[in-house]
Amino acid sequence: MIEHQVRVFGSGEQVARSAELAWKLAEVAADPVAVPDDVTEMVINRVIDNAGVAAASLERGPVVAARDQALRHAPAPGRAGATVFGLPARVRVSPEWAAWANGVAVRELDFHDTYLAADYSHPGDNIPPILAVAQQLGLGGRELVRAIATGYEIQVALVRGICLHAHRIDHIAHLGPSAAAGIGTLLGLPVETIYQAIGQALHTTTTTRQSRKGTISSWKAYAPAFAGKIAIEAVDRALRGQGAPAPVYEGADGVIARLLDGPDAAHVVSLPAAGEARRGILDTYTKEHSAEYQSQALIDLARRLGPAVGDLTQVTSIVLHTSHHTHAVIGSGSGDPQKYDPRATRETLDHSIPYIFAVALQDGDWHHERSYAPARASRPDTIELWQKITTVEDPDWTRRYHCSDPAEKAFGGRVVVTRTDGSTLIDEIAVADAHPLGARPFGRAEYLAKFRRLAGSVLPAEEQDRFLEVATRLPQLRPDELAGLTLTPAPPLTASGTDGIF
Repeated sequence: MIEHQVRVFGSGEQVARSAELAWKLAEVAADPVAVPDDVTEMVINRVIDNAGVAAASLERGPVVAARDQALRHAPAPGRAGATVFGLPARVRVSPEWAAWANGVAVRELDFHDTYLAADYSHPGDNIPPILAVAQQLGLGGRELVRAIATGYEIQVALVRGICLHAHRIDHIAHLGPSAAAGIGTLLGLPVETIYQAIGQALHTTTTTRQSRKGTISSWKAYAPAFAGKIAIEAVDRALRGQGAPAPVYEGADGVIARLLDGPDAAHVVSLPAAGEARRGILDTYTKEHSAEYQSQALIDLARRLGPAVGDLTQVTSIVLHTSHHTHAVIGSGSGDPQKYDPRATRETLDHSIPYIFAVALQDGDWHHERSYAPARASRPDTIELWQKITTVEDPDWTRRYHCSDPAEKAFGGRVVVTRTDGSTLIDEIAVADAHPLGARPFGRAEYLAKFRRLAGSVLPAEEQDRFLEVATRLPQLRPDELAGLTLTPAPPLTASGTDGIF
């Protein structure tokens, strides 16, 4: 790996484009390096994972609306088009709209993979736009695997090196460039073209984090789909010779100087050297539970603690000692009263560790629908327990959150339960059970089981079998087989009939 120093350039400073971060990202994307077998296997796992969580969300409102919009945009004459989850494989739409609809389906339940470092990300959001373009242009599984590996590599590198959250910029600003880079790899584009696409994608996907604070709406699911859609459009424009703002990261009025750490900022972004394999996907991890990733380990801890806590009516307080990120984003340190409101949206409850910990402690379980049901959130005994749960930042958990040593890095915390008699129960957990270093790490069998669990009530068994057979052959798929990477219920879904502008 090469550690690239990223700094702001002065207005009059003459710097070669090869010194710009966008160019270095494009060089990685254009490098025709082979994909290692273990990376290929993980790409397959994540394609399966995305499809499972998409299946479970097919009839949810945001997904229905996005699918309706996609159905209004037919592919251009002479192009194959791309498939949309829920529709027959023969139904094709323009690729940017397929990426939009499928991206919302993948993201709606907050249930696919994650990578946390200086910033946050859900790298599986790269897959819908890259797949849509592959289907549109008649490419095969080998090209798709290489492209997805690039998308993950670029996103992981950016998340490690540049913190957006500290400046309240939404993490899709890392997704637009990574998806554009992945599409560049897919199409075998030259560095210059990918560079322009990355610049455009970054410039147009840099938005604020209000989408994940206060009253969190369905836009939380739409935001990454928007970035994927924009990435496709950016590559299309770059292919037509259209340029981007430059230097988009380092310019005097660029992203770093004006939206992030200011003109004196310095970042380090580590990227593979020429000829070095892209292995970033192996540092990412999926979710066993449908909730913000920083709650994963704490859900597991709550499930384990339930029997030991005993009578929950005798609990006077529960304090979660955890990292700054967990405390400030999904904990009481956010200052968001909505995190304690039983009338809050599902998206808000998904980002409330006091609510999540209370329900997991009471139920000994977490479910992507039942645990968020309005009736569940408004149970009096749940509300009473929920209001007793707070978070505090513990500097050591913050240090472990940012630690580069995988054996020390942690996303959990320590819980202190105090009872009415003054006794306390203390326990802690470092990583989720499903994490690669957890109690029950996810492998292929667990990805398949998660897919079956989520798709079982939505797809006939034969459709589940068909999809999994195609997905597990991903590197060998011919272009005409790539349409098999979709999901079709019986009967297939149709447009909802709701009118909009399109």
